Amino acid sequence: MWASSFAPTGRHFPMVWDRSDTSVHAVDVTDRYSRAAVAADDGQTTLFVRAFATRGGERIGARVFPEGLEPTNAVLTKTGTADLNDMPAIRVAAGAPVVLFVSHDGEIRRLPLPATDRRSRTIEIFWDELSLGRADAEAMVEALFRMRSEQIALERADEIETSAFIADGQTLRFLERTFGEAPESKRSLWISMHGGGGAPAEVNDQQWRNQIGLYEPNEGVYIAPRAPTDTWNLWHQGHIDTLFDRLIETFIATRGIDPDRVYLLGYSAGGDGVYQLAPRMADRFAAAAMMAGHPNETVALGLRNLPFAIFMGGEDSAYDRNARASDWEQQLAELHNADPEGYPHRVTIYEGLGHWMEGRDAEALPWMLSHVRDPWPRRIVWHQDDVTHDRFYWLSLEPDKAEPRSTVTAEVEGQTIRVAMPETLGSITLRLHDRLVDLDEPVVVEMNGERVFEGSVLRTRSAIERSLLERNDPRSAAFAELVVRVP
Repeated sequence: MWASSFAPTGRHFPMVWDRSDTSVHAVDVTDRYSRAAVAADDGQTTLFVRAFATRGGERIGARVFPEGLEPTNAVLTKTGTADLNDMPAIRVAAGAPVVLFVSHDGEIRRLPLPATDRRSRTIEIFWDELSLGRADAEAMVEALFRMRSEQIALERADEIETSAFIADGQTLRFLERTFGEAPESKRSLWISMHGGGGAPAEVNDQQWRNQIGLYEPNEGVYIAPRAPTDTWNLWHQGHIDTLFDRLIETFIATRGIDPDRVYLLGYSAGGDGVYQLAPRMADRFAAAAMMAGHPNETVALGLRNLPFAIFMGGEDSAYDRNARASDWEQQLAELHNADPEGYPHRVTIYEGLGHWMEGRDAEALPWMLSHVRDPWPRRIVWHQDDVTHDRFYWLSLEPDKAEPRSTVTAEVEGQTIRVAMPETLGSITLRLHDRLVDLDEPVVVEMNGERVFEGSVLRTRSAIERSLLERNDPRSAAFAELVVRVP
């Protein structure tokens, strides 16, 4: 058996259409295949390997060795003008899965391979698609987060300087106070929404200026944003979600904020906003507290992993606020009883007090501060509101595929992930991390009761980059991604 060669070998490749043509050099590779046959007889498979930087890219010289073999015994893949069929061989056990380790440019990555009984296999390795080791993935998240943070600080310098974030054609001004001390990257962030709404701008401005002095956490950066509009639904509109994402991301990048210690609270119309925003942005916050607001049409399903507090005056009967607070207390209790590890909540109704609670609701802050976010909960209830999102904890949808009022649930048990979702959504992306499943082991995915995937999911640079580009939050950055479709 012959393989063509660029280099002169003293032999020529047989041109079946012109036996007299000796212009193409050749290498006799018969022995390679005969060795593979022998390997099959002794219970082994021969893997021939070649490595590329990317699909369609240049070949790279990488050291390749199977799990259990010392790196010093690795084979080196060919580069440059070496014949494409000149590949080093690795012997592995037949009929069993194998993991190849690939070392290149100071990094080691993994390539899991399924079991095979074939005598030989040719393995093409694409460096940018290989699975990172866990330590390498963690280091990559940190490095890319710092790079992205520097970029954010540069790009948004004017917004930071003027205390005004801009997104979706709207401007979110803010006032800021800092309390206490905290180590670098461990500071908490408090977003406190003012009341008013459906009133002249000067009335809402006064409510805004009042909000910055309403609460004083023992520690943290305390922000009072000014709603971009003066409508009754100050904090209900879709631009608020985008602006708050921008605010949180920027403060994480520039103020040393801990992404797992971001808190949301609001009074009156700001409390309306907490009712609305907390369920649909639950994956951004460590806890949320609603003061003297009204939930309107929203429901509590999305609060499965977010500690949620309600503070209400017992005599605050305008718009039935007090009655609705009691309704939500019952709703949260029922959800918690049905799912005891979910829906942590606290409801405090001050008998005899009206819309103004005389500052007693400030007791919410130490309760909130006792909670930190878990960005990788093992069970998720993702219920869309009328303002939809395409990412929630470790689930994501294609842009514009989210359906208002739809619900997706997902849970992890060992290495098995179970998802229940409407067929109309078509597919969903699982954003995975070793805090959720062991990415060095096979993963099983069941969708609406049917098994739709079983195998390895690779840690990749591309998954990390996409995650941090969407949201510069290193604690929720995914190591790997898996798209699964409704059967």
